Amino acid sequence: MPHQARSFPAPPDADEARSLLGEIAAAPCRLAPVAADRPLALYGAGNLGRLARDFLGSVGHDLSFVVDRNAGALAQQDWPGIDLFAPAEVPDKAKRETRLAVAVVTAPYVPIERSLLAAGFGDVVPFYDVSESFRDRHPLSNGWFAPPLSRQDRDCTSRVLALWHDDISRAQHLQFLAWRRLRAEWSFAEAPPPGQRFFIPEVLRVLRGDEIFVDAGAYDGVVTQGFLQATRGACRHIFAIEPDPDNRARLLHAVNGDTRISIDDFALAETEGEATFHAGLGYASQLAETGRMRVATRPLDALGLSPSFIKLHLEGGELAALKGARQTLLAHRPIVAATVYHNADGIWRTPLWLMETLPDYRFLFRAHSWCGTGAVVYAIPNERAA
Repeated sequence: MPHQARSFPAPPDADEARSLLGEIAAAPCRLAPVAADRPLALYGAGNLGRLARDFLGSVGHDLSFVVDRNAGALAQQDWPGIDLFAPAEVPDKAKRETRLAVAVVTAPYVPIERSLLAAGFGDVVPFYDVSESFRDRHPLSNGWFAPPLSRQDRDCTSRVLALWHDDISRAQHLQFLAWRRLRAEWSFAEAPPPGQRFFIPEVLRVLRGDEIFVDAGAYDGVVTQGFLQATRGACRHIFAIEPDPDNRARLLHAVNGDTRISIDDFALAETEGEATFHAGLGYASQLAETGRMRVATRPLDALGLSPSFIKLHLEGGELAALKGARQTLLAHRPIVAATVYHNADGIWRTPLWLMETLPDYRFLFRAHSWCGTGAVVYAIPNERAA
């Protein structure tokens, strides 16, 4: 069944947002995770396409071919043994018999789906809906479906919608909810996905030259480098936390001996201890029972840091990490940027915890990409935003 799109002329105020939430809660969801029960191809050869290729390899599922508008410009050595086609070049038989998983979240999904169906592809789905059928082997969790909203879910989500600082936050939170609950693509005029994740204009305006930055889930240093660019290199210290050994090696190379940057190998959590970690997944590495290594877990409160800016991208572990940082947050009142799209905590639990824990903050929700992904909650202390 093709996905549905809906556009709105303007971001909603709190009352309008509450009404739209009621529509989301009342509507049935007719879509579900997609089984890997037929030949599979990918549409999109960018960053997500490469992640999807590696994902399918790790779960032992063959990839028939890759479709990309710029197929002729792609380097074949980056796709060894895989046929690359522009959409018009795919044989008609393959279009009919192959499921095409769209590995693109930097543009709206529905127009892509419609164009591919019009081009003769018979079965077009979002890649993350396919990845959901492999959760017993791989922890990638970007394709989850929100269950029907309970009365508590509705009440708490309605409270969160009312407490956002601006109508853009309400619009993008509803966009996120519509995809997660209904797989419907909502868009609001004047509220498109913003630019660089973690460094939105509201954050850039309040950055100082003496920040102490905690980059939790530091991956290969891309956000640390973005922070240095945003501050023009003016900061006091960066604490980069990355448990994955391969990611940490790349991070160490990127740091290139910068003494302002410390690197730690534990995982942030609510309590001190040890947990199973699934390594080797690039930016999707995470605490998960599917993993084969053990890592230390530590609460931020136990580290003795005085952060002024905390970024959390922990593939679903953000709420636990925030709870383990409660005293640090209250004592030092940092800017917080936490991803919320890896599990249902992002519907209301994570933002409401921040809203109820941190007094005199303004809270923003920004969806930096489509298909319910890239969602970040920002908490900015009012004394910074004055």
